[in-house]
Amino acid sequence: RIHKVVAVWQWLVAEEDGQCIGYAYASAHRERPAYRWSVEVTAYVHPNHYRRGIARSLYLRLFEELAHKGFCNAYAGVTLPNEGSIALHQSVGFEPIGVFRRVGHKLGKWQDVAWFQRSLRDSPPSE
Repeated sequence: RIHKVVAVWQWLVAEEDGQCIGYAYASAHRERPAYRWSVEVTAYVHPNHYRRGIARSLYLRLFEELAHKGFCNAYAGVTLPNEGSIALHQSVGFEPIGVFRRVGHKLGKWQDVAWFQRSLRDSPPSE
């Protein structure tokens, strides 16, 4: 997954003492040209480093870089339940837009995913 993302997209890493403790990245929201100005974003922080503002800092930096590149909308999915991740996403400007029920299967069971949207800029660069 990393090699596919870094070939085209931004990937930010937080390190401590030479170890990766978190990351955030963007990927295409959809492959069709009509969606080229929308991205899906993801942030991950190792559990030993929760509640230190790492994911927030990574996301805010990522949003700046994406907006600078012309991207207009960011979408993020959160596997439910996950109140901490929901709070994080809302704290950086995401708004809830819906829930996909039983959309993913992991850890031996079906998972619901809440979707969030955040504006990065009003319009894409002139084409």
